[in-house]
Amino acid sequence: MATMKVHGAVYSTASQRVFACLYEKELKFEFVPIDMSTGAHKKEPFISLNPFGQLPAFEDGDLKLFESRAINLHVAHAYADKGNQLIYQDRKKMAIALTWMQVEAHQFDPVASNLGWELAFKPIFGMTTDTAVVEEKEAKLGQVLDVYEARLGQSKYLGGDNFTLADLNHLPSIQLLMGTQVKKLFDSRPHVSAWCADILARPAWLKVVAMQANN
Repeated sequence: MATMKVHGAVYSTASQRVFACLYEKELKFEFVPIDMSTGAHKKEPFISLNPFGQLPAFEDGDLKLFESRAINLHVAHAYADKGNQLIYQDRKKMAIALTWMQVEAHQFDPVASNLGWELAFKPIFGMTTDTAVVEEKEAKLGQVLDVYEARLGQSKYLGGDNFTLADLNHLPSIQLLMGTQVKKLFDSRPHVSAWCADILARPAWLKVVAMQANN
């Protein structure tokens, strides 16, 4: 099997999403660190892999991809016989899982990313958190999590009874937000809280967390 390469950074949430998928599938890959502090993601050779200059970029033999969610879908389909199943073979079940994958990308992630920037990354860079933005985004995230609470009262995971990419794709942002005041929004919803505890404890995700600790 051709060597897979992930060009990314251990603190990049999008890179973490791909790492988690590859660990779930028990696939070997080469991690190629990209130093964002020097702008390496905005120039060659990286820009040839991702013309938008954003992490990560992915190589699987002669196949070159970018966008973490697309990479994960490729990996889940191409290596369906490896590791843990992250998609459904049944078309109706997969359609439901895909719906919740879209929810993560379009409803959850924009709000979660804003909160992560304000509450986790700005303090690291010595920048001032915009409390007005935090208040606005917290309210929006609460609305999203209300929908999740109802959904998770019906099935163990967002996409159905099995852990899928619909759940996995949330992991980097949830991990980040659990270290901030936003944790209360997850903890105050019983089904959401149980779901978070479940997916954050998965061995594959713990390997991603260890990558950061060892960096």
